[in-house]
Amino acid sequence: MEGCLIVTYRCNARCYMCHTWQHPSRKAEEFTAGLIEKIPANLKFINITGGEPFIRSDLEEIVGAALEKTRRLVISTNGYFTDRMIRLAERYGNRVGFRISIEGLPAANDEMRGIRDGFDHALRALVTLCDMGIRDIGFGITVSDRNAGDMIELWRLADAMGVEFATAVTHNSYYFHKDDNRFEDPERIAGEFERIAARLLATAKPKNWFRAWFNMGLANKVRGGARPLPCEVGTDVFFLDPFGNLMPCNGSDRPMVMGNLNEKAFDEIWHSPQADAVRAQVKKCDKQCWMIGSASPAMKKRIGVPVRWIVKNKIRQMRQKDGEFCPDSVACLPVPGKDSIRCSAR
Repeated sequence: MEGCLIVTYRCNARCYMCHTWQHPSRKAEEFTAGLIEKIPANLKFINITGGEPFIRSDLEEIVGAALEKTRRLVISTNGYFTDRMIRLAERYGNRVGFRISIEGLPAANDEMRGIRDGFDHALRALVTLCDMGIRDIGFGITVSDRNAGDMIELWRLADAMGVEFATAVTHNSYYFHKDDNRFEDPERIAGEFERIAARLLATAKPKNWFRAWFNMGLANKVRGGARPLPCEVGTDVFFLDPFGNLMPCNGSDRPMVMGNLNEKAFDEIWHSPQADAVRAQVKKCDKQCWMIGSASPAMKKRIGVPVRWIVKNKIRQMRQKDGEFCPDSVACLPVPGKDSIRCSAR
């Protein structure tokens, strides 16, 4: 099982695609490191997110408690609080990973996130972490019509630096306090994801091949397609909000609360009738979200689906080198869950 700890709804950014910053949690209401002792041990993965996690002055204590519960921990941040990030990295070293949100090249990033010099802060943090030898680092972009054109350049930068490149698209949910995120030109955006997928698939890193499949899922999402894998949040993954509420995800229109960890033990909540009722809601959900938090556990659980796609398309890419397929050497990649083949060269 995997977990996501939403440690705060406070945020210094003013993102247009997420209005969490307009609905901050109060510091006194947010759970402390002590509550983390109640979540299960031996989790495969924990993501710490917000809001902006580094706003919390006790984040180092929260991270320390969470590290006792998981094999791998990654903090999602906008990268503005560089000094705090470096201090935490000095304390925990390679036990912690970092994903810094960068929404485009400097002008686009700072305009979309509403942070002056935000790109500079984020890149400085990334370069410093690289210099410190932190291995699990990278940037992440949430793609919309406004920044899709910058995605390939950010991927090139990440590839040149040897860091991870995480992708997402805008979603609507209670968590983002948004119901008007939409794509004006979905075909153009989907095409950019296909370009990224082709480049990832052409690398020598197997991890990138699975990212290629995930990015094809994002192209499918932008086009309005159904999830290529079942969503089993609330079974394979849980979310803990700043108030101690245990939920299956952060993608629903309204919070689906299983119970509050301040009031009951995790197992009591997880195996309760209320949790079963929430899982029943998940099964009926038709939002077709495709976020890494729910997609990653599903991919690991049904590994054969992306593996078959990878094998088929690695063969196609090798043949392309002999000119048998696209003349522009861009992969003809089938959309996950469908038989049709889309060629981003056409």
